[in-house]
Amino acid sequence: FSLRMLLEEVAAVERALGEDLEEARRRLSRIVSRPTEGLSPEEVREAALESLSENLSDSVLAPLLYYALFGLAGAALYRYANTADAMWGYPAHGLRGAFAARADDLLNLLPARLTGLLLCPPQLWPRLLQEARKTPSPNAGFPMAALALRLGVRLRKRGVYALNPHLPSPTGEALRRGLWVTGGLGYGLGLLLGTLAALGGRG
Repeated sequence: FSLRMLLEEVAAVERALGEDLEEARRRLSRIVSRPTEGLSPEEVREAALESLSENLSDSVLAPLLYYALFGLAGAALYRYANTADAMWGYPAHGLRGAFAARADDLLNLLPARLTGLLLCPPQLWPRLLQEARKTPSPNAGFPMAALALRLGVRLRKRGVYALNPHLPSPTGEALRRGLWVTGGLGYGLGLLLGTLAALGGRG
């Protein structure tokens, strides 16, 4: 996802929720890998915010970070590993799948935690570390828990995890705030890291 496309897709899910739950589920299926049939309106919003935060890390911050650190080669290597994980990073693909998944996990260790720290208010960083460990993924919990804490909402995947379980599910207003927060952070980081990369290239 580009940042603009990501924001547009998540906003489209929220618009659809106001008119047709089935259409909202269909729109959601474009940005998440989980089955969307049978999700409640609250679960649709939760999944949309989870995808928003995770893709901010995987698709926006991580490639920018590797570009700033290692130039085009670094960004290309990261995108290859990320794409390989999406295509093959499942048990059915045997050793190739295991290697793709592990490479993606390693390359996202820093970006996921950096995204979490930037999204989450500093006074909530101890809570971030606690909540992030609840997800099966070693990385996805950091941006997801950070956005949940920033917005003061619960995010959950039925039968798998619940982040901020004692807080309410996100409302439409919370989702719109999430779009503003992630959009501002994503564009700001793009400007900052792009400038640093350009200055480094001139040096």
